[in-house]
Amino acid sequence: MPTPRAARRRPPAGPRHLHPGAWWLWALGLGAAATRTTNPLILLLLAAVAGYVVAARRGDAPWSRSYGAFLRLGLLVLGIRLLFAVLLGSPVPGTHVLFTLPEVPLPVWAQGVRIGGRVTAEGLLAALYDGLRLATLLVCVGAANALASPARLLRTLPGALYEAGVAVVVAMTFAPNLVADVQRLRAARRLRGRTDRGIAAVLSVGIPVLEGALERSVALAAAMDTRGFGRTAAVPRRIALLTAVLTLTGLLGVCLAAYGLLTAGGGGWALPVLAVGLAAAFAGLLLGGRRSVRTRYRPDPWALPEWLTAGSGIAVAAATTWLASLDPLAFAPTVVPPTAPVLPVAAAVAVLLGLVPAFAAPPPPVTTGTAPAAHAPDTTTPATATTPSPDVLTPDTATPNPRPSTPGPTAPRRTS
Repeated sequence: MPTPRAARRRPPAGPRHLHPGAWWLWALGLGAAATRTTNPLILLLLAAVAGYVVAARRGDAPWSRSYGAFLRLGLLVLGIRLLFAVLLGSPVPGTHVLFTLPEVPLPVWAQGVRIGGRVTAEGLLAALYDGLRLATLLVCVGAANALASPARLLRTLPGALYEAGVAVVVAMTFAPNLVADVQRLRAARRLRGRTDRGIAAVLSVGIPVLEGALERSVALAAAMDTRGFGRTAAVPRRIALLTAVLTLTGLLGVCLAAYGLLTAGGGGWALPVLAVGLAAAFAGLLLGGRRSVRTRYRPDPWALPEWLTAGSGIAVAAATTWLASLDPLAFAPTVVPPTAPVLPVAAAVAVLLGLVPAFAAPPPPVTTGTAPAAHAPDTTTPATATTPSPDVLTPDTATPNPRPSTPGPTAPRRTS
């Protein structure tokens, strides 16, 4: 008997993977909130919320261990931003000079660019705030990479975007697979008694990592060719033409609406154009999905945990944007003159809404568990001269049914 559609989409009880789209909506909501502020306290709170959710709901897959790499990448970006502000100066004027570096004279055609010179506290604060905002964005993206499976995300894309989605997913899995390969090779060097630090260790690890990436790409190409990737269904010409027209019209409408929203006097017509463009693009994607000849096996359900996870990220972005418009100084502290940042209570409550997935999302299933060990014979008591059971294999018995010691009639051998 075929099961009903609602029953087939009902999520199973117990640990399961959350829908990857819910994780990405949650992470993008936190990232959108980070773009609306330069307050370091709010940015650090956003990073702490993302880190807590990752620690609470991260699985044991290899790509789940990439969050630490994104944290280190964020710290590296912050350090590079501060270094550039020290060496190349900052456009922010300041009067509190911390130290002065030797300035390199530049030709006349390089006006406006300097190397060295005065380093002010105002310029360093501005660079710190900008770098911390970019680092928080990287942390949010890293949280999505550590929580959402790229392969499961590819299954949720519409058929018209499947080919483009494969390219995006392959690009997204580059960083997690690279981190997993580096960790595996460093652990192998430590087991062999070699150091995993220094330039020599980096060079010895880099070549196997590149070789593994090449082998993975070849295996991926072979798997895609075996599964018939790139095959399309026969679609009438008028449907294909209508799909192209709707998609192009939708993209042009979205571009015009974005330009109107960024200008001062385009707010009146930009929203209707944006709605029409999104509707046309959505219709084009639906029609373009007819070219795809693939099916979905056991699609990921979208249940209450998915709604709570995605809704918490959207709520954080909406609340932060609204509060930033009400109190701009609290979300963008001034650096000229330098002022101490203050954490507004309303902003803290809005950011803490991002902790909902840590409690609402189901725990991920364990995929790398060990099999139960076989029962070993009891060796604490001395062996007795007993006849072994024919169902038990012993070291002195080669087959489950040993050959009788006395000759006798044997049963005919059965062949399969």
